[in-house]
Amino acid sequence: MQKKIHIKKGDTVFVNTGEYKGQQGRVLEVIRKKDRALVEGINLVSKHTKPNAKSPQGGILKKEAPVHISNLMLVDPSTGKPTRSRIIVSKEPRVRNSKKTREETK
Repeated sequence: MQKKIHIKKGDTVFVNTGEYKGQQGRVLEVIRKKDRALVEGINLVSKHTKPNAKSPQGGILKKEAPVHISNLMLVDPSTGKPTRSRIIVSKEPRVRNSKKTREETK
């Protein structure tokens, strides 16, 4: 059984620990098996590539590396500040809410 993940692809998240602490970015992908997410502009690593058809020059590319889910917080769309989220099961379909403002997050 996998853990419940409070972040989805396309969400804006806040990084609360590590080298990129305090920065925000958009989630590009969620890796459920490893409890990690790729966030745009966060945790950039240098990838050395050989010349190929896609990049004939080759060289060093900057690429996002996965960040653990526990280091991310959902950003409340109405206030723009990080918040915890909860899922309300009584409604159909299930809805994610901000704990601070109690507004629905998409």
